[in-house]
Amino acid sequence: AVERANLLNMAKLSIKGLIESALSFGRTLDSDYPPLQQFFVVMEHCLKHGLKVRKSFLSYNKTIWGPLELVEKLYPEAEEIAASVRDLPGLKTPLGRARAWLRLALMQKKMADYLRCLIIQRDLLSEFYEYHALMMEEEGAVIVGLLVGLNVIDANLCVKGEDLDSQVGVIDFSMYLKSDDDIGGKERDVQIAVILDQKNYVEELNRQLNSTVSSLHARVDSLEKSNTKLIEEVFFFLLMCVDVEAELQTYKHSRQGLDEMYNEARRQLREESQLRQDMENELVAQVSMKHEIELAMKLLEKDIHEKQDTLIGLRQQLDEVKAINMEMYQKLQVSEDAMKEKNEIIGRLEDKTNQINATMKQLEQ
Repeated sequence: AVERANLLNMAKLSIKGLIESALSFGRTLDSDYPPLQQFFVVMEHCLKHGLKVRKSFLSYNKTIWGPLELVEKLYPEAEEIAASVRDLPGLKTPLGRARAWLRLALMQKKMADYLRCLIIQRDLLSEFYEYHALMMEEEGAVIVGLLVGLNVIDANLCVKGEDLDSQVGVIDFSMYLKSDDDIGGKERDVQIAVILDQKNYVEELNRQLNSTVSSLHARVDSLEKSNTKLIEEVFFFLLMCVDVEAELQTYKHSRQGLDEMYNEARRQLREESQLRQDMENELVAQVSMKHEIELAMKLLEKDIHEKQDTLIGLRQQLDEVKAINMEMYQKLQVSEDAMKEKNEIIGRLEDKTNQINATMKQLEQ
């Protein structure tokens, strides 16, 4: 809690001092401006507070690029700034990319918007920060609210050529310890800067007026040339009017021939339209005939399928009849065999009967 309070106070002093000095400076800020450099250092410390240690392939690291890279998923307009940071050739570390991201966000005047959408998603931030981190508590929301005031500042920062990987982020507390001499010296510096700005403004205004006068002279010359050209065109037009009457007569004669050609073309157009209408009627008849043929084919296919089903049923019945006939034939063979055996038995019995009769006759004799 003490660390969060100290960081919040440092952020307030840094943002307030940057805004006041930038307004008194009155010009676009660049990368070498000390209050601006200290602001980025303070923001870096605020974003690092409570950051979880992540285990990488070879060691443990703690970087603020992870949560800042998450902004592009929450804020679609941040995709461009994230892509620009990844495309910078001189950046090799995640911390360098995070520092470049902060500078680009300040130039776009979107830092407050980007960080606001980040602190709202506490469930996503919990993957990168501890529960007691500044970005997870109310102090983070207060700092984001203070960042809105930076939208009045115009910054022109050269991120591409700056060595952001090896910078040492140390807060210079001496900048925020002011004395009366420092205040008087700063007021004199501000007055000198205002005078220089006025001088530069007058010189720029004089240069613009000179360029305006030169452009007006050039415009006068061009207008004189265009006026001469217009006079020549009017004279040429008057000469052309003499031949207009003769051309009008020629036009009347040619118009008659054109009317005849137009009438002939209209007659041919009517004939072709009638022929086209006949062709369309014939096409409609052929289309209707095609539909009827398709309908007849569907009915024929249906009839064929029904007959095929009937044929399959008849084949099954035929197979059943064949099986019954085969069974009856086998039974008939068995019956015939039994009949033959019985006939043989009857024959043997008749022989025995004849023998018995002959024996009885012998016995009677």
